[in-house]
Amino acid sequence: MEYTPEIEKMCSVKKCPCHGPSPIPEEGKWVKSYEIKDISGLSHGVGWCAPQQGACKLTLNVKNGIVKEALLETIGCSGMTHSAAMAAEILSGKTLLECLNTDLVCDAINTAMREIFKQLAYGRSQTAFSSGGLAIGAGLEDLGKGLRSQIGTMYSTDKKGPRYLEMTEGYILSLALDKENEIIGYKFVNIGKMLQDIRNDVDPKEAYQKNIGTYGRFNDGVKFIDPRKE
Repeated sequence: MEYTPEIEKMCSVKKCPCHGPSPIPEEGKWVKSYEIKDISGLSHGVGWCAPQQGACKLTLNVKNGIVKEALLETIGCSGMTHSAAMAAEILSGKTLLECLNTDLVCDAINTAMREIFKQLAYGRSQTAFSSGGLAIGAGLEDLGKGLRSQIGTMYSTDKKGPRYLEMTEGYILSLALDKENEIIGYKFVNIGKMLQDIRNDVDPKEAYQKNIGTYGRFNDGVKFIDPRKE
């Protein structure tokens, strides 16, 4: 270690206090993190690409600094989905610092990695006060039945108004309008559960009908429209 002459001439003054870093909440414990291995928790980070054409939600389950589980959910360009596939292969098993310094190709995924690192480093995790944290697999459970991301897709014009295309419940089949032409409910099909039934040898037509549901005051509608055609 080299010091300049000006520093060498100075006398030593004791630094005080020397109590180390502030403790952060991690899985039901207060932890002073000195190294990457001191970080544990499950959290989420959201990132966006430079032209802001797409976004990524990244969920990591970290135990003692090692990423044990990674969930990537993307919306936007097709390249982002392929980058997410690569990132899923890269992230698990690496230290949090390795992940932060790995080129995940897509700007949105890189930004999500940066944001989740900050969440975990400052103790802002979903499991901050959960004793022992969450088991590996908790990230997958975030997807719910059918293991499909919760997606919301809406479209609107000033001339023709709003169209609900996809909600948490599923793909929108029909919108119910009241006498004022306002949306009061919708009919949907749960794509994830439908495909799961088909894979379990349920007849496709039966699986489709089985997973149709309604939300709101759908049955009170005076007019019903297909949001993709009408």
